[in-house]
Amino acid sequence: MEIKAVKFRRDGFYTQPFVFGGEEGKEKFDKNVRFRGSLQNYLIDTGSEVILLDTGLPAGFPEEVPNEDSPIFTGKDICSYMDAFKALGYKPEQVTKILLTHRHADHSGELKSFPNAKVYVNQEEVDAAELQGLTNIVPVSYTDGAYYNFPESQKIADGIYLIKAKGHTKGNSIIVVEMDGLFYMLHGDITYVDEALYEDKQSIVFDDLPAARETLNRVREFVRNHPTVYCGTHTPQGYENLEAKRVMDLDHPVPTILAEVDFSKQEASGKYVCSICGYVYDPAEHDGVAFEDLPDDWRCPRCKQPKEKFNPA
Repeated sequence: MEIKAVKFRRDGFYTQPFVFGGEEGKEKFDKNVRFRGSLQNYLIDTGSEVILLDTGLPAGFPEEVPNEDSPIFTGKDICSYMDAFKALGYKPEQVTKILLTHRHADHSGELKSFPNAKVYVNQEEVDAAELQGLTNIVPVSYTDGAYYNFPESQKIADGIYLIKAKGHTKGNSIIVVEMDGLFYMLHGDITYVDEALYEDKQSIVFDDLPAARETLNRVREFVRNHPTVYCGTHTPQGYENLEAKRVMDLDHPVPTILAEVDFSKQEASGKYVCSICGYVYDPAEHDGVAFEDLPDDWRCPRCKQPKEKFNPA
């Protein structure tokens, strides 16, 4: 069995208030501290089947154009998700299963591109707008009982488990792969950067904060008690941990490398992108109304987040 990273954006950043401010408030943290960002999902080759962990952004999704006040920048395109997937040497027809951590567009963007795959997702996430029109959904009700300190799990294949981990979204899940004596935790967005796991901090993105806190507590307990390789979506630490088979040690954090950003070379298109669900506001589709001219109480049509969660594209 082999796990591979499907890398499609690089050189992004996530500010300290965004990744630490969920419980204590954004104002307690420094917006000028920017942790490295990227975008990647993961692929498991079991030898007999190809399983995807999330499916990236949809084709044509615009890059954000960050400025000094941007809370996040998901990064510059390396290539599309599908090109990154194919560059690993696979064809869409080979994928048999997709394990979806949650509904957000940077995780579900290319679900329709894999004709032979069944999409396994928490049954509480099935009604999400991002999943409408799919006929290959397998709602998961976690009937296999506890997985160590996590109360609800579903065995997907030998050594591969989908685990209920709600909070970030109401139907959030994580995946654990047991391989060569290690536990590879492919966690989606439990934390956006590893520093948040070390520091025990919640991001500002959640559907249910108490549930997100419970999930983070369980993740940290699991990491303390099992040799865990922690593989995230939004930081190069995710694939660095994977490639190095780096076991997380909460008492001895890996030294932080902060992002280096040049804001002087950015040109905006007039479009704005929701940093939570990926909805794109295009003035051309709204009678030419500029994003800046929308009412202060305007909210994302998809996820109902306020204007401050949007970034220029």
